[in-house]
Formats: sequence, structure tokens, C-alpha cells
Amino acid sequence: MFDRPRSGERALLVRIGSGGQPAAAELEELSALASSAGAVPVGVVTGSRQHPDPRFYVGSGKAEELKARAEELSADVILVDHALSPSQERNLEKLIGRRVLDRNGLILDIFAQRARSHEGKLQVELAQLKHLQTRLVRGWTHLERQAGGIGMRGPGETQLESDRRLIANRVRTLNRRLEKLALQRDTGRHTRKEIPIPGAAIVGYTNAGKSTLFNVLTGASSYAADQLFATLDPTVRRLKLAHCPEIVLADTVGFVRDLPHELVAAFRSTLLEAREAQLHLHVIDAADPERGERIATVNEVLASIGAGDVPQLEVYNKVDLLGEAPRLERNADGVVSRVWLSAATGQGLELLQAALVERFGSRLIRVELHLSPRHGRARAELYRLAAVLAETPADDGGWQLSIELAERDLDDLCRREGLDRPSAGDSAPCIAGGAFLQSAPVAASSL
Repeated sequence: MFDRPRSGERALLVRIGSGGQPAAAELEELSALASSAGAVPVGVVTGSRQHPDPRFYVGSGKAEELKARAEELSADVILVDHALSPSQERNLEKLIGRRVLDRNGLILDIFAQRARSHEGKLQVELAQLKHLQTRLVRGWTHLERQAGGIGMRGPGETQLESDRRLIANRVRTLNRRLEKLALQRDTGRHTRKEIPIPGAAIVGYTNAGKSTLFNVLTGASSYAADQLFATLDPTVRRLKLAHCPEIVLADTVGFVRDLPHELVAAFRSTLLEAREAQLHLHVIDAADPERGERIATVNEVLASIGAGDVPQLEVYNKVDLLGEAPRLERNADGVVSRVWLSAATGQGLELLQAALVERFGSRLIRVELHLSPRHGRARAELYRLAAVLAETPADDGGWQLSIELAERDLDDLCRREGLDRPSAGDSAPCIAGGAFLQSAPVAASSL
């Protein structure tokens, strides 16, 4: 497996531009990736090439410069912000005399440190093994196994062949385990479909503020920090909006430029939470000068997992860094398409909640319901759900109620309390407030 960078390891960063010097934002992201892995960037080497050098990727002259700079700065590892072929990686290591890690290996290492759940650890290990398979280059003859018997003496199985066999066996084992976990996830998703609860997924570029927004909306305690890939394992919570049906909100892994294909494949089952959602909350760092490229990167990854057609609500986060006021923007059809807010300060969260109410509120229905005196528990439940619009006493000592409620909640209540299902009246548009009969307003966000 990969040698994980230890805290304080000195790293020399390398970024080669295609046809020109690399952009400052690319160098900043590489530095952030190195820091997230636990390395200490001590220098940067940049350059420009029209085409990668087949031997060193960076060219022979630049490779010699890397060797000199690594010795000058006492660097322990060379972090190259490109995907290197196995031969390019080996050639650089042989010339420089230090460990070389390409972009894919660096991101895989960060994911290995961030994974907390059993499934996440298995997914990262699988991605690492697939990446490592291409890096096995030599066998060690001192570990050859001799076969006994006349005519059977010979070199036997080399260490390289043994390593390949062991990795292949481990990959098959991991695939079987992940298939079982994926089946469990599918079962959970099918169960949620049987009880139709609308779902939304928070997606976006890494470090855009997704987990912070998720925690503020749902009251969860997902780990959030100012670093790339602060959270890896997805988290799902119920979100209760005032006078609207509950929705299921999922916080997914952040995306990044040139995300390794091994990781996209390994996390495909996890990313299905995004594909199965009815709405994507695409969180964007409003203060990021490269936000246009970040948006394109996220949309490319979503398209690659079959989630490109899911409707999006763009959430421009960190407006406090721009000194701008929170606001809503609508498209030509009058539908909210963008919300500008700050998850850290809480500015504009009510606008996002109103936008979600607008998106999911059409699922409410308005009906007239008669309850006999023995159905006091059902009446209390309707008040708890903030569903009562009006109430008048009935001749039998019961109550005649005008209610506005999600169809799913109405069906559950009637089945549980043995009530006749009333027919729906006019469709009831869902609004963020209203003259509901309740002792206290329902919290806009709660678990």
C-alpha cells in the first residue's frame, strides 16, 4: 500500500502547465491537498510543456532541476500535480532518489485518512489496490519458492507474481463485501421509495461549505473544517420544514478537479444517493475566483454517475466574504434557481428554507376531516404536524377540521387511527407561514 505522509513530512510541489505557466488557483489547490495529507510544502517547481515527456513527464531538464531543488530544500517527497504513468513515476524516483507521488496517489492517501465508516474504508482500500496493481514492477529472487520433485525444480513463483495474486484475491474479497453493502443501501433506498419521502442531496466542490450547511439545516454534527475532503462518508438526515412534508437530506463527498477514476468507480454506490435525489443543492464557494471551473467539474462528475439530469438549486455560499447581502434569484419560469447565503454566519438560511418549501410544497393536499370524540389522539397529531387550518365543533361532540397535510402523512394517520380517507379538495400551495392553528410555530429545521 501507499506510504502515508507523516505529519511534518517536507514536500516539494510540482505543477506543469499545458502551453503556459500553471494558474495560481491550481497551485493553491495542490498546496491545500498536500497540507490535507499531512505534508509541509517547502517549495514549488513550475513549468510549461506542450506535451508530457514520455520518460519523466516534466522533461529531462526539469527533472534535473527537481533533483537539485529537492536536495537544496531537504524535501522528503515529490508531489506531482498530474497523473503519472508507472514508468514515469519510477524514472523520477530513480533520478531524484526520493519518493514521488502523483495527484491520484495523493488524493487516495487523503481519502484513506478521512474514511471513517466500514464501507468508506473498504472503498478506499479497493481504489488503492487497483492503483497499486499498475505500480508492481519487479520480483525479488531471494523470495522465490522452489517446487519439489524430479523435473519440478525451478524458480517457482516470483515475488512479483505472488504480489499480483495476493492483490487480485484481496480485490475480489473487497468487491464481494462492497456488493453486500451496496445491496443494503439499495434496500434502504427501496424502502424510502415505498414511503414516498422527497429527497435532496448536497453536492459541490470540496471545501465549498457543504457539511457546514448540512449541519445548520439539520442540526447534525458532521465533521466540518477548512480543508479539502474534510468529510468523506455520506450522512443522511430528515429535514422538517414548517407546514411542508419532511424531506431526506444527504451530505455527499466533495468533488475535485481530475478526481481519480478509481475513486469514482469505488464510490459509485455511495454517490447513488445523489443520483436518486429529486433535487441537488449544488453548494458553490461564491468567493472562489475559479468557481466557474468548479461548477463545471461537479457537473461532469454528476453526469458520469448518471445524475446529470437531476434538477439543481445552486447555493452560493460564503457571501459574507464578498460583503454582499443574501438574495434569491429566479429563472425565466419564475422558479428559484440560485440562493446566495452564508452557512457559517446563518445569513440567508431562511431564503434557502423558503426555496425548499417552494420546491417540495406542492405535495401538500387540503381536505375536510371529521373526527369523533374518540379520535382525540388523531386531533392532537394533526396539531403536532401543524396541519390544522380551521376547526369547528361537530354535533356529535367531535370536531370538523380543515387540514393541509402531505398525502403520505394523511394516509399514515388514517391507517393508524382507523379513519376513512377523505377525498382531496383543491391543491394547497405550501407557503413558509400561514394562519395555522397551533400553540407554537414548528421549527424550520429539526431532526
